[in-house]
Amino acid sequence: MIGILTQETRDIVKSTAPVLAEHGTTITSVFYRNLFAAHPELLNVFNHANQAQGRQQAALANAVYAAAVHIDNLENILPAVVQIAHKHVSLGIKPEHYPIVGEHLLKAIKEVLGDAATEEILSAWEAAYGVIADAFIGVEDSMYKEAREQEHGWNFFKPFTVVRKVPESSSITSFYLKPDDGSNVPDYKPGQYISVRVLIPGEQYTMIRQYSLSQAPKPDEFRISVKREETNDPNGVVSVYLHNGVNEGDTVEVSAPAGEFLLDTSITTPVAFISGGVGITPMMSMFETVATVTPDRPVVFLHAARNESLAAFSKDIEQHAAAMSNVKTRTFYSGGPDGVITGDILKSYVDVTGDAYVCGPVPFMEAMIGELRRLGMSEAQIHYEFFGPAMQLSHA
Repeated sequence: MIGILTQETRDIVKSTAPVLAEHGTTITSVFYRNLFAAHPELLNVFNHANQAQGRQQAALANAVYAAAVHIDNLENILPAVVQIAHKHVSLGIKPEHYPIVGEHLLKAIKEVLGDAATEEILSAWEAAYGVIADAFIGVEDSMYKEAREQEHGWNFFKPFTVVRKVPESSSITSFYLKPDDGSNVPDYKPGQYISVRVLIPGEQYTMIRQYSLSQAPKPDEFRISVKREETNDPNGVVSVYLHNGVNEGDTVEVSAPAGEFLLDTSITTPVAFISGGVGITPMMSMFETVATVTPDRPVVFLHAARNESLAAFSKDIEQHAAAMSNVKTRTFYSGGPDGVITGDILKSYVDVTGDAYVCGPVPFMEAMIGELRRLGMSEAQIHYEFFGPAMQLSHA
């Protein structure tokens, strides 16, 4: 539930929407610059690569604009609040962070808009931010409580040992992680992710990245499967360190499972898993779960990779498929004769009365989701997840 604002406050905030559409990214860029200057310790939480690429600034600008547009009915943004709250909980965001963010957001609005940011506008946004922050704090508090109170659960970060490190393809390696204290791990839902926090030698601040859990829930371990990005790509700093610098027996810090890209394990209607590149990782957890829990469920597993050396989990896919009675799997190599997954291929494989799960690079997902919609699948039937800040997806 989101708190109440006066009509006058809502009118003022709503009137700023066009200005935010025009200046939003400038405001959020100033916001982050000033925030980190005043509170460098927050660099231990935020993704430096997303900052460098402007993705975090764009995502926050989108969120602020959405709040202005939906200010008359903030319940409309609750799904986005819940999605972002999952990410916040996996990063260890706390209630005391919100006033700091609010202060610097208002200062950034004032700095960029100058005299146009009147006291009236700033007061209205202060009230609106307070209400939205309270909504986040409330949602996150219940998520922390659930994570803490479930069997083997915890809050924030806990040390885990890398017990096995297994190459899955020329660019993807799986890390099997067990709690340092010898306890078991909490149950999780297929499709969820964990955050991994590392302090890379030579770096001043810790770095946190989210990785999908890539196997069906096991009582005593997590598995993540990490694609090694290019060394010169700012996204690659942590993945390169995990591949080259973290070995069996080493310790990393891990958050409790989070995320709402979830397989509904209670139904047996047809399901299609459609992935591109490292987007296969949450699908492996889902696919293995279907093989174990509902092996008679009609399943399609389609995966796109650039070439055979980059295609991970082919043996696992074969093994899980062997346990199912109604399954079709196919891998497409964009460099080979199979090419890419087209609308015609989806039409021939996907049962549009069921559900589809899509994960991969943003252009891949936009194409797949667009084709599934053209085949007549509804919003409720298509589930997707993309990595990084909540970027806008357009479905042409």
